[in-house]
Amino acid sequence: MSAEKLSFEDFRPGCRFALGPKLVIAEEIIEFAREFDPQPMHLDEAAGRASILGGLAASGWHTSSMFMRMMADSYLLNALAEGAPGIDLMEWRKPVLAGDTLSGHSIVLESRSMRSRPGMGIVKFRHEVENQRGQLVLLSENSVMLRMRPETSA
Repeated sequence: MSAEKLSFEDFRPGCRFALGPKLVIAEEIIEFAREFDPQPMHLDEAAGRASILGGLAASGWHTSSMFMRMMADSYLLNALAEGAPGIDLMEWRKPVLAGDTLSGHSIVLESRSMRSRPGMGIVKFRHEVENQRGQLVLLSENSVMLRMRPETSA
């Protein structure tokens, strides 16, 4: 693999990037919940089983955080990324339970150069994350700002 970072030009519509796998650990669910979403179904196995979620379940926000890490590891940390202007869609389709293994993909939907910032572009992605049973647990769409490849002078 080249040491050169991915630039805007490398993210063409249809490009696909693998995400994961990520094993979901009970202790991580509880730790995240204690800090950010201390609802019973995220803190205690028995409470999770008694809920509609069916077991110790990651908060949707925790699921989003795990997805963000998978995205960073897959391509963002090796890209000339400059952040994101927001999230267009974030759906938590199925509970993510302790012991699940998450994986998925990001697909480039569209890309365009930015008129307001020469040398940068916006890339819109669709992300799908599934559990080990092939069930869609997270669906998301967002755009990322990326620097364009520097032009080389002849």
